[in-house]
Amino acid sequence: MGLFLDFNPFDNLLCILLGISFTVWFTLLLVFIIVPAIFGVSFGIRQLYMKTLLKIFEWATHRIERGAKDNNHLLYKPYSNAIIAKEPTSLEEEIKEIRRSGSNRDLDHASEFEMSDIFYFCRQGVESIMDDEVTKRFSAEELESWNLLTRSNYNFQHISLRLTVLWGLGVVIRYGFLLPLRVTLAFTGVGLLVVLTSIIGFLPNGRMKNFLSEQVHLMCYRICVRALTAIITYHDSENKPKNGGICVANHTSPIDVIILASDGCYAMVGQIHGGLMGVIQKSMVKACPHIWFERSEVKDRHLVAKRLSDHVEDKTKLPILIFPEGTCINNTSVMMFKKGSFEIGSTVYPVAIKYDPRFGDAFWNSSQFGMVNYLLRMMSSWAIVCSVWYLPPMTREEGEDAVQFANRVKAAIARQGGLVDLLWDGGLKRGKVKDTFKEEQQKLYSKIKLPVIGREG
Repeated sequence: MGLFLDFNPFDNLLCILLGISFTVWFTLLLVFIIVPAIFGVSFGIRQLYMKTLLKIFEWATHRIERGAKDNNHLLYKPYSNAIIAKEPTSLEEEIKEIRRSGSNRDLDHASEFEMSDIFYFCRQGVESIMDDEVTKRFSAEELESWNLLTRSNYNFQHISLRLTVLWGLGVVIRYGFLLPLRVTLAFTGVGLLVVLTSIIGFLPNGRMKNFLSEQVHLMCYRICVRALTAIITYHDSENKPKNGGICVANHTSPIDVIILASDGCYAMVGQIHGGLMGVIQKSMVKACPHIWFERSEVKDRHLVAKRLSDHVEDKTKLPILIFPEGTCINNTSVMMFKKGSFEIGSTVYPVAIKYDPRFGDAFWNSSQFGMVNYLLRMMSSWAIVCSVWYLPPMTREEGEDAVQFANRVKAAIARQGGLVDLLWDGGLKRGKVKDTFKEEQQKLYSKIKLPVIGREG
């Protein structure tokens, strides 16, 4: 009798509703996301979602501007260009201009050094402090419009009830619906990748194993792309990297790998990690010849070059994916490419990646956010929208060294992606300026004086 007395019909109804909700949730997940990811098709839902968001952002920005005007508030406007206006001139021209403004003497018979020359270097130093073109590449890209995220708006303040309600509704949608959905998809994609690549690893080497490995990698990466609601536009697919080559791209975020790998298979290069990342690496290398290095091997340039050369010489192996900058840049510029991957002598396939920051900032500031925190920020953004351009393959020209080749490839990527081409090393993110940069300015200064010494001698 006690069993019947303790029975509560409401508990039974609650269990039924939870079961139905769980079934409907995973059915929709399977039909609209996982199955399309397997076959690489899209229903156009994400494109419609993006167009709707753009209209909402436009209205919100207009409402902020109108409210600020009514309340006599000044709006923060990010600098679209440099703070200091500069015209491209050489060191020699600027030194001559300083001497000309300081005296009326004949410049051709001036001494090899004048005290006024130091003003050029003083001005360059002050300009570098005021308008530092390096440090600002390691902070989030500034937006002209508001995307309903407080993390990306300097003008966040109460403007109107409607705007506040819209922002609150956005918080509920992003954290109450999109975040749980994306976390579920991320675990699904990573889980399938670990399990299926481990199973494929037991198959004998051959065409069947390679085919299954490629299909599994593509399927799992496409599921992970949907975990970010990534809307990617690929251009010039006829230039996609081919086996035996090296694919190099500008680097903004760890998700660059997923963005590229969801459209083609690559052999990854990286350091062996522990924990979950280590489990993923071990399972992946069973199905596909990725190149993982021990921590002690990473700094051995000859060993790294040998492993890469051996890989590209085998034309049956997948192209290697490398990010030569060595660190994440905020997608406004491309910084110095390390020359290592350009010394091998293989065909290089440049790829330009450009993110649209209006929907979510893809840049990973590793000094500010850990990996888990960063991924949560990505998954709680509206979407990740980007364009990928496959550039024509490039090879080293006769008489061209690895540094010159790297700079030529970098310039092509910057030009195609609409990025600023910088000569600075991304290692300045955590280190000091190398002495070679200082010596370069000294050499330039000494060269413009040598002809003068020759004439006087």
